[in-house]
Parts: sequence; C-alpha cells; structure tokens
Amino acid sequence: MLPRLIATDLDGTLLDHERRITPRTVEAVRAVVAAGIEFVLVTARPPRTVAPLAEQLGGRIEALCGNGTILAEFAPERLTFIHRFTPGDAVAIVDRLRPLFPEAGFAIETGTEVYFETGFGVGSVSDERRVLTDSLTGIAPQMPTIIKVLVRSRERSADAMVEQANAVLTVEAEVSHSGGRGLLEIAPLGASKASALEWLCARRGIAASEVAAFGDMPNDLPMLRWAGLGYAVANAHGTVLEAADRVVGHHAEEGVALALEALLA
Repeated sequence: MLPRLIATDLDGTLLDHERRITPRTVEAVRAVVAAGIEFVLVTARPPRTVAPLAEQLGGRIEALCGNGTILAEFAPERLTFIHRFTPGDAVAIVDRLRPLFPEAGFAIETGTEVYFETGFGVGSVSDERRVLTDSLTGIAPQMPTIIKVLVRSRERSADAMVEQANAVLTVEAEVSHSGGRGLLEIAPLGASKASALEWLCARRGIAASEVAAFGDMPNDLPMLRWAGLGYAVANAHGTVLEAADRVVGHHAEEGVALALEALLA
C-alpha cells in the first residue's frame, strides 16, 4: 500500500554530498507528487534556505522547518509558527550554557533571520539573512520570534554536547543535533520533527500508519519512530540505523530517490 504522505530530511538524506538535489531526485519526487502522495521536507534548516530547494522540486512542496517549529509554505510564501521560545527562556539558555561551553559561539534563530556572535562563525549553508551582534542576550527581547538557540564548538562532538547540555539546562527544551560538527540545536519544549509532522498530518486527516519518513541523524529519530515506515539512509548515525524499519542507499548515491522509485514501482 502506498503512503499518503512522504516526509524527508534534507542534509545527509535527500541532498547529495554537495548539498544539492540531483536531477534523478527531482524526477523521483515529482513522480511521487504526480501519484497523489503528499511530499513534505522536514529539516532543521530555516525556511529561507529551504525555499530554493522546494522550488527545484516543483509543485506546492511544503516544509516543516527549524526542527519542528515552523510550517513553511512557498507558493505563496507563508510561515506558521508551531513552537517558539520566550525571550527570557532563550536568554536563560544562553546564560546557562556559556560557562559549560566557554570556547563556543552562540546564535539565536528567529525563523526569518539568525543573530550570531563572532565566535559562532559562518555555517556550511549559504544564508544571507545573518545579523552579527555584540550582545546576543541584550538584543533577544527585541526579536519578533525565537525558535532555536544554537551553540557551535569546534572542540567537541555534537553527541557529547547534547548530553552535557541536558544535564545542566533549567529551561525545559528539546536538545538535539543534526550532524554538524559541534553544533548544538535547542528548540522549545515539545518541538521535534515528529510532533510537527503529527500536527500537520492531524490537519490533513492522515494517520501515522499512512506516513513514510526518511532521515539520517538523531533529530530525525522521533520522526522515523512516529511514522508507519521509517527509512534510514546508509550513511545515517548509528542510533538511526538501529531504529529504522528499513535502510536505503547512501545519500551521496541518491538513496532516497532509488527508494522512492522502488516504492512507486
């Protein structure tokens, strides 16, 4: 039985090793949509870096962005905020984690731009809506929305940072990472790829058993477990490979595209 909705992570899953969508992947996704199956991108990225990818895929592709904090629609563009931090909670998280990660740089994502300290540096994904600030916590109360606090350390592994942060945080939050070296992502309590996908499917009358999901990193785990069928790409984090119902090809070898083709066949 074909799923009614297919959800997929982007980096390390749908995209290739150069963070691009290959022509074969575009063709496979368009075939899925033509078959009447909803196709949703589910990513830690903000909407502004997802929009060009959604345009490549064609049709009215939607995305659940910011680790389950925003529903982004691109034709026309509209953002629906599902979860957000209060400025006070975001400031408390930064203040609590700064002594724990003294070498790290911090940033705050609003959904429309990211405010960052010099020490945070430039990420691997091109983003023109970046605002450098000398006082991240000082400017936080002026931000229209806050969906994530980001911490980047070039001296630590992301897995270790998740454990350390969970041990000291006093603000209830969802702590995860999506594979970036030493990049910690902190979202509001209840925000995850799974909760956002469940929220979206409830609005569409789609059951979890009618959903297939693809992912590669720990922040994808809740989504893969929630979906009726959870796929891990061959390059996935060990915990994701263990939890997945099925394993498909490597992301650099168009593993998701091959799986979509097989699904339709």
